[in-house]
Amino acid sequence: MSVRFFHIAGKKQETARNALSHSCRALASSIQHNTWALPTSLLITGASQLLTLRGRGPRRGAALANLGIIRNGALLVRDGWITAVGTRPEIEALPEAAAAEKLDLGGRVVLPGFVDSHTHLIHAASRAEEYELKIAGASYEEIARKGGGILNSVKKLRAATSEALKQRARRALTQFAGYGTTTIEAKSGYGLDVMSELKILRLHKELAAEQPLDIVSTFLGAHVVPAEYRGSSAGVNSYMALLTQKLIPEVAEEKLAEFNDVFCDRGAFTREQAQQILEAGRGEGLVPRLHAEQLTHTGATQLAVKLGAASCDHLEKINASDIAALAKSQTVATLLPGCDFHLGLQKYAPARKLIDAGCIVALATDYNPGTSPTMSMPMILSLACSQLRMTPAEAITSATINGAYALRREKGLGSLGVGKLADLAVFEVADYREIPYYFGMNTCWLTMKRGVVVHAADKAKT
Repeated sequence: MSVRFFHIAGKKQETARNALSHSCRALASSIQHNTWALPTSLLITGASQLLTLRGRGPRRGAALANLGIIRNGALLVRDGWITAVGTRPEIEALPEAAAAEKLDLGGRVVLPGFVDSHTHLIHAASRAEEYELKIAGASYEEIARKGGGILNSVKKLRAATSEALKQRARRALTQFAGYGTTTIEAKSGYGLDVMSELKILRLHKELAAEQPLDIVSTFLGAHVVPAEYRGSSAGVNSYMALLTQKLIPEVAEEKLAEFNDVFCDRGAFTREQAQQILEAGRGEGLVPRLHAEQLTHTGATQLAVKLGAASCDHLEKINASDIAALAKSQTVATLLPGCDFHLGLQKYAPARKLIDAGCIVALATDYNPGTSPTMSMPMILSLACSQLRMTPAEAITSATINGAYALRREKGLGSLGVGKLADLAVFEVADYREIPYYFGMNTCWLTMKRGVVVHAADKAKT
């Protein structure tokens, strides 16, 4: 039997003979992106633990640990959307189930596809040479002052072709799917001039149309001040004007981003500058986000709350007053432990204080070439458990429904319920707690986006 399934690394679709097991083959009969030619109905059974995360809105406090587990769980999917969730006997008894295509997961653990709400998808190359310098004792800021860090990535991206950048990003998207991620946020910020920033954002749009993972675009022209504007206050003011008067209006007019982000920290932008940039974006319809309190305490968290930002991210240097303000707000505290791990830092964000205060906590990879070169949300879960002292349940919730809330996508993503997209990740484990327990290992067996298989482990294809 000839089979077609989505292959996101190269061609839009790939024909494979006997590539999937009998239960998976039913999914792959004539899938074409943008038309989403799926089986009319799909019955998914055999989930030893089905983590639904059912409920409304983002999760805070004790609710963060409520995964809504259904044992011997099943789902019914029509045209990429979930139409029924329950135990296997309950779902198989529904009239539509009899005629549906069947997929038996063989006792594996199923959860919503990860929503990675902070990545820097488009970049030209690794910064492995800086990794070695850090091992030898150089700090992140020392490297940046010598023209490394973000400016190193800017130089490489400006010299790269759009096609080379796109192919690198495609390979990364394949890896994201391979770890169970179905939606990512992607920032610009390695261009820092008009042509290069727009190039990145247009690539986000192209990639979102050409492969199945959702890409939510963020403008990060305010990553750092580029080299050609440094050295004087007049130069910095000129770059601020370029952002607020040229780039932000153009990004908004072309609808190239939903969000506007600023790196508010020492060596980047001050709180006052960040407010000016974010207010300019908000005036053009771009929702604020912030890189906050990573290297130093700047007051960026309080600014995020004041502006009603979707999220403030990093938060290693956050204080008690900031935590209290976040707890009373709808702004998500997005934690990025992969960054601290890669830099070899001892101080991580105070996740337990944030959770206990009632803040909305999310987890993300911060995939980028300098400080967190990982696409593995399972590894982020492991770090969240071992370094942030989050429970496995809290970590999974933070990487799914709360990540979706940080992207304002919680109505369609992040949990498995009627009316939600059939975005799910299947893991070859006996218990959901084994996903972070097996650190550095990839136990993702199958990933679905809108009911389409976008990743199947080799053993799932035999």
